Amino acid sequence: MMRRRLIPALTALMLALIVPVPGQHAASAQDGAAVLMADSVFITPDRVLVAEGNVEALQGDTRLTASRITFDRASGRLNVEGPIRIDEGGDITILASAAELDRDLQNGLLSGARMVMERQLQLAAVQMNRVDGRFTQLYKTAVTSCHVCGDGRPPLWQIRARKVIHDEQEQQIYFEDAQFRVRGTTIITLPRFRLPDPTLKRARGFLVPSIRSTSKLGTGLRVPYFIPLGDHRDLTLTPYLSPSTRTLGFRYRQLFLRGAIRFEGAYTRDDLTDDSMRGYLFGTGHFDLDDGYRLAFDIKTASDNAYLVDYGLPDYDRLKSEISLSRYSRDSAFRAEMIYYDSLRDLEFDSTLPTVVPSVRYERRWFPDRIGGELRLGLDVQGHHRSSSLNILGRDITRTTADLSWRRDWTFAQGLRADWRVGLATDLFQIYQDDRFDHNLTRVTPSTALALRYPMTKTTAAGVTHALEPVVQIGWTSVHGKAPPNDESAFVEFDQGNLLSLSRFPAPDRREDGLTLVYGLNWSRFAPSGWQASASIGQVFRREANPDFTRTSGLSGTSSDVLLAGQLQLDRGVALTARALLDGSFNFSKAELRGNWNAGPADIAGTYLWQDEDPAEGRIDALSEIWFDGRYEIDPNWSARANVRYDISDASTTRAGLGLGWQNECVTVDLSVNRRYTSSTSVEPSTDFGFTIALRGFAVEGGTEKYRRSCS
Repeated sequence: MMRRRLIPALTALMLALIVPVPGQHAASAQDGAAVLMADSVFITPDRVLVAEGNVEALQGDTRLTASRITFDRASGRLNVEGPIRIDEGGDITILASAAELDRDLQNGLLSGARMVMERQLQLAAVQMNRVDGRFTQLYKTAVTSCHVCGDGRPPLWQIRARKVIHDEQEQQIYFEDAQFRVRGTTIITLPRFRLPDPTLKRARGFLVPSIRSTSKLGTGLRVPYFIPLGDHRDLTLTPYLSPSTRTLGFRYRQLFLRGAIRFEGAYTRDDLTDDSMRGYLFGTGHFDLDDGYRLAFDIKTASDNAYLVDYGLPDYDRLKSEISLSRYSRDSAFRAEMIYYDSLRDLEFDSTLPTVVPSVRYERRWFPDRIGGELRLGLDVQGHHRSSSLNILGRDITRTTADLSWRRDWTFAQGLRADWRVGLATDLFQIYQDDRFDHNLTRVTPSTALALRYPMTKTTAAGVTHALEPVVQIGWTSVHGKAPPNDESAFVEFDQGNLLSLSRFPAPDRREDGLTLVYGLNWSRFAPSGWQASASIGQVFRREANPDFTRTSGLSGTSSDVLLAGQLQLDRGVALTARALLDGSFNFSKAELRGNWNAGPADIAGTYLWQDEDPAEGRIDALSEIWFDGRYEIDPNWSARANVRYDISDASTTRAGLGLGWQNECVTVDLSVNRRYTSSTSVEPSTDFGFTIALRGFAVEGGTEKYRRSCS
């Protein structure tokens, strides 16, 4: 630590008894790379070394400054006259008016001393003792991380103690006969307690507690307790007590040489349900294996449908657990995974849902010299397993897909670009427990497409660049074989990403068939000031309608809806993104608008969503919702936030929340209230109040000058 590093430097300098030279004098110890500088350095007749006038000792990143230093070789005593300042890399700073130390600087006395740790926590004492170069004892001490004014006003909070001991080796601070004061008023008295110093990153002990009050659980207290288990593991236990619950939460983390794992969960006994035990478990992890492979897992499980909502956890409606093995390189991709789904929706039954989904995917590409272009091979095996043995409702499916394609592009002298692709896909389905379909189904689908693009750009005298690109594609696919059950492609999204696809279904269990014609137009604008905009329009025409496309998918009929999409980004922090499907009657079947405004103290984000009614997609009524999330920094100390989710079609609020925070260099306070209005058979409307207060300074992350109060 700091003072131990200074020992060899000052000892070598003092014992050397260097002969002074005129002017600015300096002495150095070559072995310790130490330097002593002063306006005057001399030796008295009784062999006492004296350095005075702007005395400065340097060794490594440690620096000591004083007005005068004397060293008596006979007694081995070192006297330092202040003002004294000892710095080491900004970690710890000691200020004192005078000091008397032994030859090795291991023991001594400092008067009028103040210790500052990590530029956050300050300990001011009438007297400071150094013991064995490890312990620092402070008497009649005031401890705070708040800014202390020189006019005598007390800081916002402080700890007054008869005796404080700082253990440099263990990085702990021990208090005896301590009083915790707020604005000079004693709030609590403790005979003894211990806190980690700010230099310790992983200290056993209590973390910041929080108060949570809900309409269902009442007012409760969470008190996390952190337990380090070596340098690479830790455990945090969080008891949560309220009139209606007794909960023990936990979080376990471990870091490996080539991976990491994290588990969190809780065990609960409450009076909200008749279950004797409730809880949840979430876990994630990854490991980097040899040859570029990566093993990962993600586990999510809960005891019942309402637990996550009742305890303010992430509000999932389906829990997805998976384990995967993957490897990706420039020309190949491999991923094998096993997924398990657990539905928390009241109207869904896991026995008739495909809860177990294994899959293996492999893709490889080559660049043949003789024919040019890119040759790509893809293999995909996926299964859907339902636990029910009922016919149709308990259907199980295994799909195997092999897809071989060749792609090549040309750019002509006039700027016209042509893209051509040819492919052949084979699908094999094995179907169980559904007598409407054969046990084995095979489909073969050849396909080809030719796309033409003509990109154009123009730059104005003001430096604004416009880009315009018309696109047209003619495609053909021919599906040979019977159609399997629709297990993977129930919901279709039509957007810019699949406008030029030969099949716009999300999975190969459904494929488009026949001749198609696609047109599109892309426009973008870039200005030197940062103003950017882009827009796209597209539509698909086909010879025959595909009955598997729902009405609001935008792809039903022989001509699709018109796809409209755009983005706008201004130099003042405004960003907008919009996408819509416009049908032949100029009505919107789907529309989405997202916006964000970040301007200094304000940060606002919002989303508007519209989806027309479509029983085929499970929507009996039209869906129209708006989300809002905003934060405003009132001043350097105060900040406010709000969020709301409003169902326009029902004219009702589904969720809303408000928050207010205050912080300075030594205190953080947070107040929040959140209301959930929706209900189901397992989840009732509830209101959640939260309150947290944290004292800054006893952690590595602490205050900043931004919040420092003024003494004026």
